[in-house]
Amino acid sequence: MTVNSFDLVVIGAGPGGYVAAIRGAQNGLNVAIVEREHLGGICLNWGCIPTKALLRSSEVFHLMQRAGEFGLKASGIEYDLDAVVKRSRGVAAQLSGGIGHLMKKNKIKVFMGEAKLLGNSKVAVKAVKSNEELTAKNIIIATGARARELPGLEADGKLVWTYKHALNPPHMPKKLLVIGSGAIGIEFASFYNTLGAETTVVEVMERILPVEDAEIAALAKKQFVKQGMTILEGAMVKKLDRGNGKVTAHISVKGKVEKREFDTVISAVGIVGNVENLGLEAAGAKEDRSHITTDEFCKAAPGIYAIGDIAAPPWLAHKASHEGVMVADLIAGKHAHPVKPDSIAGCTYCQPQIASVGMTEAQAKEKGLAIKVGRFPFMANGKAIALGEPEGLIKTIFDAKTGELLGAHMVGAEVTELIQGYVIGRQLETTEEDLMNTVFPHPTLSEMMHESVLDAYDAALHF
Repeated sequence: MTVNSFDLVVIGAGPGGYVAAIRGAQNGLNVAIVEREHLGGICLNWGCIPTKALLRSSEVFHLMQRAGEFGLKASGIEYDLDAVVKRSRGVAAQLSGGIGHLMKKNKIKVFMGEAKLLGNSKVAVKAVKSNEELTAKNIIIATGARARELPGLEADGKLVWTYKHALNPPHMPKKLLVIGSGAIGIEFASFYNTLGAETTVVEVMERILPVEDAEIAALAKKQFVKQGMTILEGAMVKKLDRGNGKVTAHISVKGKVEKREFDTVISAVGIVGNVENLGLEAAGAKEDRSHITTDEFCKAAPGIYAIGDIAAPPWLAHKASHEGVMVADLIAGKHAHPVKPDSIAGCTYCQPQIASVGMTEAQAKEKGLAIKVGRFPFMANGKAIALGEPEGLIKTIFDAKTGELLGAHMVGAEVTELIQGYVIGRQLETTEEDLMNTVFPHPTLSEMMHESVLDAYDAALHF
């Protein structure tokens, strides 16, 4: 066993870990990173990136079927699922290789193996060929999370899938059941539904997309149903009977259990943090329901930090990356600002896309705030009409007393790209006056953001 000494050791090379390592190196620290499986983590290899590649293929397929609307002719439109998946895996592989290059460029020592804390300044690395012991003044835990599996609904890779199986499917579903309507569940439901699977989504809460603004979720549901999806809200899958090439789901809907038959089930019922065998107790770090407890600066114990999905929500890649930068700066003695969870945008890349930041209308009212709400529909925007994407809405919520932008919520084409405008606005503590006086380019979808602000103050121009 060899001993290596570093200023910073990062455990986990996902979007939180590898970014933390790079920023640490940029700050002049001697950095090592430990990864047990893939550089880039789940996000790059089995999450954010390959799912977006799949969804892009389904989007193009959907547009090809609409060719006639654009004065174009196309016949015999088909897809090759194996080729679609191959492209997705290729995109992930390309970017994963890029992470390796970034590690070399920044002179970060990479250890492939399983890490375990030996107190708050030592890490044991169990690799295939050898074991290492690393010492460091500071350690960042960025081990991420995995799919939660409920008793009786466990994945088998054939009939019942997790997101990993859905990314590299053994077959094309004909009748698909998706359990859970968060971002992961809805994205896979959208992908397979677009390719022709008869898709049913079951959500235990009273409405799908439960973290989104209720009005936005309702509009999204309307589009999903229009596309042929079956949506069961306030429902629960109690049991799965697995047979020869089929699954019988026992679904409780409003107290009554129904039996429905499917050939494929995707379970998307949340995540569980990867806290096992990390040696948290030895380091003085605490765990709460599979996630590490931290302060606002991601500190879990003296010399120990936890970022990304292993720590507090929201469990999003971009939040993990920003936390990684913040902690690396803090360790280097720089002034660092804690990440504000309510200023982190959430994006769902289904059809139509959904994006949001800040409070929903209901949350603002629950806080007892006097609010002004603005709305602007896609059907009143020239660029949306030209694109053939007239279905959608942009909604903004302001504090009636101060003009503070409390929240923004969108459903429609390209809203995952638009939301950043409001994120910047919140970061700069902009008011309605600032946004009203901003000149938005024409013709663009972004004009709807301006109009939604104007509408909150009864000044919309085109609706």
